[in-house]
Amino acid sequence: MNTITRLKKNIEDSIQAKKQLLQDSKVQDIFSRAVGIVVERYKNGGRIYIAGNGGSAADAQHLAAEFVSKLARDRAPLPAEALTVDSSVITAIGNDYGYEFIFSRQLNGKATEKDVFLAITTSGQSLNIIKALEECHNIGIPSIVFCGRDGGKTKSIADFVIIAPGEATSTIQELHILLAHTLCECVETAIFG
Repeated sequence: MNTITRLKKNIEDSIQAKKQLLQDSKVQDIFSRAVGIVVERYKNGGRIYIAGNGGSAADAQHLAAEFVSKLARDRAPLPAEALTVDSSVITAIGNDYGYEFIFSRQLNGKATEKDVFLAITTSGQSLNIIKALEECHNIGIPSIVFCGRDGGKTKSIADFVIIAPGEATSTIQELHILLAHTLCECVETAIFG
């Protein structure tokens, strides 16, 4: 497959996945309810914690920046933290307890009953994300997951499961960014008008 053919195929795959999401009223309803939880948490003085691995770690940082800085309008900052950015904390937990606990232990130490957690995982199978979602149940905060494929193990643990359509990891991650930007935009509108 030459370069232009590959580009056209990837664009078409992206369009098809977005059309599928556009027609999926069940996923749209879950997303709407998840947005409502984030808005409610912010209005009650909470914050959002976000985590993912690899490209999803970058997406977590990207979304946290949108909340703290701004997305579409000048406004007061909204507290958000990506659990992927502190290399000393991540490596200490990984070394002392295991990589699977790098997010759950941070949630245990930081999150309060006012907060909400968003996990981003293409496969839905990442053990450190699964442990973090389980920790949300232990500490009593709602959890949202942006995932792909069949949702993996996260599907049965998270409170709000938003499955992005698409076969390729890259297509799923494109939709995760679309969902993240829409989440932030909806929260901005709900809180700041």
